[in-house]
Amino acid sequence: MLYPLSYGGIMGRDSTADLHSPPSLAGQTLGKLLLILAALAGAAFLAVRWAGRGEPPDPGAAAPAFALRDAEGRIHRLEDAAGRWLVLYFYPKDATPGCTAEACSLRDAFAGFRRRDVILLGVSLDDAASHASFAQRHALPFPLLSDRDGAVARAYGALWDFGLTRFAKRHTYLIDARGRIARVFDDVSPATHAADLLAEIDRFGLEAARTATNNSDIPLR
Repeated sequence: MLYPLSYGGIMGRDSTADLHSPPSLAGQTLGKLLLILAALAGAAFLAVRWAGRGEPPDPGAAAPAFALRDAEGRIHRLEDAAGRWLVLYFYPKDATPGCTAEACSLRDAFAGFRRRDVILLGVSLDDAASHASFAQRHALPFPLLSDRDGAVARAYGALWDFGLTRFAKRHTYLIDARGRIARVFDDVSPATHAADLLAEIDRFGLEAARTATNNSDIPLR
């Protein structure tokens, strides 16, 4: 007895089987190839970004030059610190918990840097408005510099670059009076960083002086 096609005849059964048949070998191979190509493209992209992060200068090397504006638009250059020691600290983001703890630690110890005649500058990729708000909220007595394109952070090996997202690493550079790297801090504890810096500065034999100035327009705390 023959059944109409609409009731599951021979042709109907064949059509249903075709709908549930497994992908062909060629289709599976193409899919795997596309996945491999996508993975390789992603790895190549990350490799290029990673290669562009820069390497930190070694102790004894000349510190990379910079010219960056602070929250008030004033330009700060490496050569401005000639003859004096400089703490250049990079941090990821204004108003985040770790960066706030680090900034407040440096604020509370600021008089110690001034007595040793050491200049203190903070750097992140935030804009001037963000720096102004952050500094005002926490009464920071030292300039925060805006490295919007990350070029200075990259020159110091202190840049994380993930393509769509970039920010500075939490690295600090102690630069001597000749403009050379004296010490690189690449494992910073935000809450104790100020004490660690002052101890290292003292290890180099810088003596605290009552008459020394650092950002002289700001009174000693």
